[in-house]
Amino acid sequence: MIMEARAVTKVFGATHALKGVDFAVEAGRVTALFGENGAGKSTLMKILAGIEQPTTGELELDGEPVTFASPRAAADRGVVIIHQELSLFPNLSVADNVFMARERVRHGMVDDRAQRQTATALLTRLEEPIDPRTDVSELRLGQQQIVEIARALAQDARVLIMDEPTSALSAAEVEVLFRIIRELTADGVAIVYISHHLEEALEIADHVVVLRDGGLVAEAEAADVDLAWIVEHMVGRSQDELFPEEHVESGGELLRVSELSVPDPRNPGRLSVDGVSLSVRAGEIVGLYGLMGAGRTELLEALAGRLKAVSGEVEIDGELIEGPVAARIARGLTLVPEDRQRDGLVQSMSVGANLSLAGLRRFIRGPLVSAQRERAAVAATMRDVTVKAAGPDAPITSLSGGNQQKVVLGKALLTQPRVLLLDEPTRGIDVGAKADIFGLTTELAGRGVAVLFATSELEEALHVPDRLLVMAKGKVVREVRRGVASREEIMVASEGGER
Repeated sequence: MIMEARAVTKVFGATHALKGVDFAVEAGRVTALFGENGAGKSTLMKILAGIEQPTTGELELDGEPVTFASPRAAADRGVVIIHQELSLFPNLSVADNVFMARERVRHGMVDDRAQRQTATALLTRLEEPIDPRTDVSELRLGQQQIVEIARALAQDARVLIMDEPTSALSAAEVEVLFRIIRELTADGVAIVYISHHLEEALEIADHVVVLRDGGLVAEAEAADVDLAWIVEHMVGRSQDELFPEEHVESGGELLRVSELSVPDPRNPGRLSVDGVSLSVRAGEIVGLYGLMGAGRTELLEALAGRLKAVSGEVEIDGELIEGPVAARIARGLTLVPEDRQRDGLVQSMSVGANLSLAGLRRFIRGPLVSAQRERAAVAATMRDVTVKAAGPDAPITSLSGGNQQKVVLGKALLTQPRVLLLDEPTRGIDVGAKADIFGLTTELAGRGVAVLFATSELEEALHVPDRLLVMAKGKVVREVRRGVASREEIMVASEGGER
């Protein structure tokens, strides 16, 4: 054992986040940590990494009691964490981010050349050819995740905690990360791996631990368990119960997209969306599945008015819709974006202020916003989307990832959409929160809302939409009804295979 937590508890006010947890990691092995949002995973990892202090209990490193007063103190002893939510500085370069607070110094000055060379070597190892002088703000989300991983690798960790390291990575990037993990464990590094991609985590894990409601409820060798075992210990129900039942479409065509083409925001010389046509009926859930770069996000952002199309038309109820985001929200078309931290939430605002932000026009009376009507709508929405928070005045940063995602969804619902666009609505959240979001989506469809949602999760693509559109290289290459196509057929189509 390199590191152990013994009988650790953590209390936040009236909340017992951890209840006497024993947890250990071994050199050269990957320990996968599973649990719903709020189960205590992140709190336990923050204690190991010196971000939080235990209320009771103790930590041991190399068999000796240890106390970390700060993350820097933990990192100096070889305990490093990669956070679920990216902690990069967008206005600084990749190299500056990799060495933030641990700069290479020569003759009393930061050695920029040495930092760039080392950053280039780390990115080459991760098979991501990014110029280390590039500002992080210019990178796509998956590339930013790679930079976060490179920063951790630069610290020569003995215990490396990875909290949702693949949430924004493509399948190819995940394979590279797994190769790096195997190299690290071969060198004796202990890895703690937290992921809501359960099958993926099982693939890389040696040992699995499950937390629920702040307590350790099960642990076993990875070779001795399967997906069903993990889900049942996490949420107390089988995996089959997590996906919604089929529902009956209730109306005629509501959304029509005709020959839409959208330039690549990072390379205007090519098209991210190339002549896409589709339709969604009132009460229908249509899925968009594709690999990284297939054009799913760009398509949804163009429909929502965030990206400008070079050709094509978008209609609701047969009427052409144009203009910026606000104009389209007013017409009943709303987007839940892929990156909730950057595009979905205002971090300095409360839960309630985030919820009502996009729908404030509903509460305007004369020159003022009716605080009473706003509070009532926020309270009702928090109940509808089952947000777990101390109240509407709680800071948005105090919520778990799953509850933050529910706030983003609730914000969209407060605009009273007729067409709801969902871009990776379950990214980085646990299976229980996913089931809640699927259930809410099905309920909205039952009320006549047209839902178009993009996912890179194959199981979601197979089990949630009534109809699935598979995208590859900016085009819709296949359309299938729910329950008709196999996993293999969808994967082949997503890679540009035959229709």
